[in-house]
Amino acid sequence: MGIGIELNVILAYVFGLVLLYLLGWVFIISTKLLIKLIINSVLGVIFLIVFNLIAGTFFDFSIGVNPLSALTVGFLGVPGMLLLIVLKLIL
Repeated sequence: MGIGIELNVILAYVFGLVLLYLLGWVFIISTKLLIKLIINSVLGVIFLIVFNLIAGTFFDFSIGVNPLSALTVGFLGVPGMLLLIVLKLIL
C-alpha cells in the first residue's frame, strides 16, 4: 500500500479535463454562431426598412418587418429578400 494515486483516479481526471475542454469549445462555437446570426438579423431589419421606404414610396409595395422576415433576409441575404418579395406577390 503506497501513497501513490490509483490509475482510475488519474484516468478520471484526464477524462474530466478533456470533457471540460470539449464543452468549452462547443460553447465558444455556438456563441460565435449566435452573435453572427444576431448581426445578420439586424442587417436584415435595416435592409427591410430601406426596401420598404423605397418600394413603399414609388411602388406602394411593402414587406412586414418581423423576426421571421428579418432572419430570412439576414440568413439568406438578397435571395431571402427576393423570396419574401415573391411570397408577398403570390400570397
